[in-house]
Amino acid sequence: MKIKVILIGAGNRGARYTDIMADMPEKYEVVAVAEPIQSRRNYIKEKHGIPEKMCFATGEELLALGKIADAAVIATMDRDHYELTMQAISLKYDLLLEKPVSPDAAECKKIAEHANEMGVKVVVCHVLRYSPFFITLKEAIVEGKIGDIISINHEECVGNVHQSHSFVRGNWGNTKRSSIMLLQKSCHDIDILQWLIGKKCEKVQSFGSLSYFKKENAPKGSPEYCIEGCPEAEKCPYNAVKIYLDDKKNDWFRTTCTREAHPTDEMVEKALRTTQYGKCVFKCDNDVVDHQIVNLLYEDGITANFSMNAFNKGGRFIHIMGTKGELRGAMDSSKAPITLFDFETRETTEIPIRTGDGITSGHGGGDEGIVRFWYEYLVGTYDGVSISDISISVDNHLTVFAAEKSREERIVVDVEVYKASLE
Repeated sequence: MKIKVILIGAGNRGARYTDIMADMPEKYEVVAVAEPIQSRRNYIKEKHGIPEKMCFATGEELLALGKIADAAVIATMDRDHYELTMQAISLKYDLLLEKPVSPDAAECKKIAEHANEMGVKVVVCHVLRYSPFFITLKEAIVEGKIGDIISINHEECVGNVHQSHSFVRGNWGNTKRSSIMLLQKSCHDIDILQWLIGKKCEKVQSFGSLSYFKKENAPKGSPEYCIEGCPEAEKCPYNAVKIYLDDKKNDWFRTTCTREAHPTDEMVEKALRTTQYGKCVFKCDNDVVDHQIVNLLYEDGITANFSMNAFNKGGRFIHIMGTKGELRGAMDSSKAPITLFDFETRETTEIPIRTGDGITSGHGGGDEGIVRFWYEYLVGTYDGVSISDISISVDNHLTVFAAEKSREERIVVDVEVYKASLE
């Protein structure tokens, strides 16, 4: 059975998912696209052989046609999700919805409720659930290798340059344009913790702030735009000229800063002179935190602590402690393989990361995994451990919102009380 798909939002994530679909022609056919940027729209059109009449500038135009396919991928900017998602659900499209569901907690709840009312399958792109690394950890837990979970320590090391690109200069640096940092970058991680533990979060406590990427830390004599000549240009790790113009191999950075599918050096240089991607990293309009910690209390007294921090090379690291042993690992297995320490034998052994799915790249294989497993879910053959109902995804989003309330008000937040306040 072939699933016909429409794509709404052909930026990095939308193009990524549908590129993977193009490699599965027996499973998927992308039949229409909506994207305001013409070069991105044309990329999807050419990649999938879509006729011009099925290419639109807005999702509203595409959805006005009614239901013309089996499923939809919605990968627009965060604040555009709600209306488009509600319309698509009303048309009874099954959805692959880019995270976050919405930057507004009440809207998240309404989307879940509407999907359940309409009997629509909505899978949120918590792609880490579909990565071989995290599936291996989940299976080890289910198999009882460490007994009952007592506590988890989990780190998301964003990476200093990634922070500057996406969360200072980029689309997600300002909460009014997008969403809070913990939701945009780390709803993956709060979701992963609940998925591994398998129980509801009861209380949260969080601290964090924007400490470094702000005007008072700008080098003396630095211009507004790096390309204008900065006295610290040679040694600054955030020099936009080096990151975007000199590095010809980083397609992600170059396509993002130019908003073009196939950027030239001229396009990149124009972006560095006219957009925030070229600004001094200390003189942007960013307001999201650059470091944050969250303490979480789950049912049965299980605890977890999560740290999101920009000041590192990057990567995710986890330590899971149970009644019979402990698991440690890094999502990039070259940094640290998954190891199991068994309390009974007092031996440490490595657990091989599953490779049978042939998934090797993109969020540790999560991008390929979610596209493959979404198909199985839609046709009724899925028997894995990763996919969750939209209600669970939204519930984990609400834990994120509760954590942000804790950070802002410096209080411990009861998650159920917070949820009730949204009624």
